[in-house]
Amino acid sequence: MKQYLDLCRHVMENGTPKHDRTGVGTRSLFGYQMRFDLSEGFPLLTTKRVFLKAIIHELLWFIKGETNIKYLVDNGVKIWNEWPYEWFKKSEYYQGESLEEFVEKIRTDDEFAKKHGELGPVYGKQWRNFNGYDQLMNVINEIKTNPYSRRLIVNAWNPPELDKMALPPCHMMFQFYVNDGKLSLQLYQRSADIFLGVPFNIASYSLLLMMVAQVTNLEVGEFVHTLGDAHIYDNHVNQINLQLSREPRALPTMKLNKDIKNILDFKYEDFTLENYNPHKRIVGEVAV
Repeated sequence: MKQYLDLCRHVMENGTPKHDRTGVGTRSLFGYQMRFDLSEGFPLLTTKRVFLKAIIHELLWFIKGETNIKYLVDNGVKIWNEWPYEWFKKSEYYQGESLEEFVEKIRTDDEFAKKHGELGPVYGKQWRNFNGYDQLMNVINEIKTNPYSRRLIVNAWNPPELDKMALPPCHMMFQFYVNDGKLSLQLYQRSADIFLGVPFNIASYSLLLMMVAQVTNLEVGEFVHTLGDAHIYDNHVNQINLQLSREPRALPTMKLNKDIKNILDFKYEDFTLENYNPHKRIVGEVAV
């Protein structure tokens, strides 16, 4: 995927050292934009294998308005486990459990999961209940009834609730745009982990665009990805260079179950990815 590799190359060549919250250190620059025409294929990275199952389940979790990792754990998705575990380790209930033991308790003990699997009012809460307002369902209705509005926005950045969140929103606001029978979506991402996070975000919001287009009877247009602090962690430089040495392959095709008319009715089985032939997976540690 040329757009992503161009981003990697640009930050490697023009980014400067910057300290960060995690202490890992980054190569960073401010302000970058990528555009993806979804008629050219589904923008899932091909220079490394991306775990699509996690992307789909996380997006469904957001759409449901959920904020507890149990749904993700039950579906074999690990991407949010570290944050509630860090909270758990600071609590009076911690008895030296490893991350794996903590996750197993989330999976098998509903009461434990209810108490210790919460992330606070993160994405799903803000999308579906922003101070009592269901942003996602209202913006879908607005697209149907007032498609040329310039106010088709969902905002996950809720300042009074930030200190209650395990992680404040990185992909914090998105806006829909309708023209010529096509629906497009632009995401503003304040903090962009280029190796681990950005490939997920590209695929997730492209998928969200496809879902909303289907339930509003529109064709799919562009996904526009605007980054604030675009950074490569110091412990991901080798992985980025490996990707830059690989030749991108043809994009896959994503198909949705056309019978779905309400975004809340989508299930994991309603998504079919075809002709995905990526290079091998590349491992990198998440900075918590």
